[in-house]
Amino acid sequence: MLNPVISKLAGKLVVLASASPRRLEILRNVGLRFEVVPSWFKETLDKRLFKAPYEYAVETAKQKALEVAKRMPCKHLKTPDIVIGADTIVTVDGLILEKPVDKHDAYEMLSRLSGKEHSVFTGVAIVLCHEKENQEIDYQMIDFYEETKVKFADLSEDMLWEYINSGEPMDKAGGYGIQALGGMLVESVHGDFLNVVGFPLNHFCKQLDFIYNHLPSSMDPEKDSGSPSHNGTHTAPTLTDPPASLTNQSNHSPAASCSANRSSPASPRPSCPPAKHTHHKSLDNHTHKVKRKGDESGVGNCSWTDINSLSKQSDGKETGLQIFDNTTTPLANELKARETGASVDDDEDLKAVVKLMDGFKASKALFVASKLHVFDLLHSRAGRDAAEMAQEMKASVRGTERLLDACLSLGLLRRQERAHQTPTYENTRLAWRFLRSEAPESLQGYIQHCNETLWPLFSHLEKAVMEGTSQHEKAFGNKSNNLFQDAYYNRHEVKLRFMNAMHGIARVTGKAVATAFDLSRFQSACDLGGCTGAIAHELTKAHPGLSVTVFDLLEVVEMSGHFRPPDADDRVSFVAGDFFIDELPKADLYILARILHDWSDEKVHSLLSKISDACAPGCAVLIAEALLDGVPPYPALQSLNMLVQTEGTERTRCQYTDLLRKAGFGDVRVALTMNFLDVVIGIKM
Repeated sequence: MLNPVISKLAGKLVVLASASPRRLEILRNVGLRFEVVPSWFKETLDKRLFKAPYEYAVETAKQKALEVAKRMPCKHLKTPDIVIGADTIVTVDGLILEKPVDKHDAYEMLSRLSGKEHSVFTGVAIVLCHEKENQEIDYQMIDFYEETKVKFADLSEDMLWEYINSGEPMDKAGGYGIQALGGMLVESVHGDFLNVVGFPLNHFCKQLDFIYNHLPSSMDPEKDSGSPSHNGTHTAPTLTDPPASLTNQSNHSPAASCSANRSSPASPRPSCPPAKHTHHKSLDNHTHKVKRKGDESGVGNCSWTDINSLSKQSDGKETGLQIFDNTTTPLANELKARETGASVDDDEDLKAVVKLMDGFKASKALFVASKLHVFDLLHSRAGRDAAEMAQEMKASVRGTERLLDACLSLGLLRRQERAHQTPTYENTRLAWRFLRSEAPESLQGYIQHCNETLWPLFSHLEKAVMEGTSQHEKAFGNKSNNLFQDAYYNRHEVKLRFMNAMHGIARVTGKAVATAFDLSRFQSACDLGGCTGAIAHELTKAHPGLSVTVFDLLEVVEMSGHFRPPDADDRVSFVAGDFFIDELPKADLYILARILHDWSDEKVHSLLSKISDACAPGCAVLIAEALLDGVPPYPALQSLNMLVQTEGTERTRCQYTDLLRKAGFGDVRVALTMNFLDVVIGIKM
């Protein structure tokens, strides 16, 4: 059903405002191309204010989608064409069941479902973003819901606890996953199976067909469509305008009006159409302005009504104002393709392949620009031309021009044209944040590591695939029995580069790792292999009652002072030792961030068992790694990274759950942070 409209989505920026791997898999399996931008909307709407459970799911989906649609021009410097939001809930006996907070909560939920029929509702919101010539963005929304009836078998206590102890209920609405182990609890399903998994694909496809084949003729805000819904159990799609503000989620009304002219965001829903009818409203009166606003450093302030954004002129130069071409309205690409006889799908497929083939050129351009301090030089004085940059870099003007233009094409630099003079260059916001050596979020160290260590290793990837072994000896000419002792820490400059790389990654991932779970019940933590202590410092910031000991090799501890942040306190300390050999410091919580992927399953089991032996019941281990079943392609590519340089691998959540259970940990939970690292926590049983 999606095939008739998928070509019309080619060339459009489609965004899924959800971190759910199940929704991601459902949509990817039908060939839909999209980016994943998880919503920051906190799901704390007051359920008591909703007349029916589906209204709560729909409103939550709307708020998720709208938050992403309005954030992207500000934070991501690009405007999506379509944003998809979804929220799934389970209802039984008049109660809304979301994700359980702990084992007891999961037991209460599953006990309520045992032997009964319950409803699974998924609310879906599709936000259409239209860029206008007057520097504004119009938002239009279609929202709907799907209901599926599920009947549970009578569950024995043994079966209940066996399933709860598997860890699967903890990130599932209603406490079960029908597509996995939870399927053994289900006696019957009436309705859309995928709706129970987390996304009503059939209904969604029908709405896409409606948007692209029927919506243009019914955009008049004064018209209401009276056609019946295709399924009486669903509310019909409603084209609505977004709430006036998303800056304070406590002000979100659960009854977002179907009328584009509502008088109050908290008004009730009597104007909404009956469930079997469709109601559409144009939102031309509710536009969202997008303007460029920045300071001399290139970092602009933004809000929902004044968004820091960049656009490109027709000649490809980046400017400070949004300039939109009205030929890029919805369906324009498809109409153009029909006129020329070209295939949009074929063009997009070719672009995708070419982008992959040229990917190494982009990486190397970034590495070289970083090594030659391009971004630092432009930060110290913006507005230099290629000749000035070449002189500072002690490079050729011809080569410098090519490198600067490559960085321009990658969105790392801006170029200012000058009459009768050569153009000048300056950093973009992305370069200002991540590519300057002194930036708080600098990835300069990791980029250097990629250039000096990973690039030579990846040149032997074919051999690594054939042999299944590390290529360190082929890349660097020396055999390494212990990667860290023999390779990274045997020379001062290599050790410092590696520590800088790990420090950079830890700084941009540390907050997400530290806040993935509520760790307030722990008083002491031990960060095994914690390197510079960057994650340890983030943990103490997020949890004021926590003290953290960084346990790493002597060579690392001796240099840790170079990386101490100015605002560091005495709750982070360092102890030298080898976590495979030496006794571990006592702690309530053990941290393993980017550690286990370096080692084989046997060594991981040995280390986890050692931690388990040091733990009292109720203590925990927290693992931060790129999960293979997280958001692709980063984890899979990172696993190739492990192949060429270590004996380890990236793993799935199930593999980590299994390793933790074998070592004596249970109540395993997983948090997909949408950062470099996902987080898994297990409690000592």
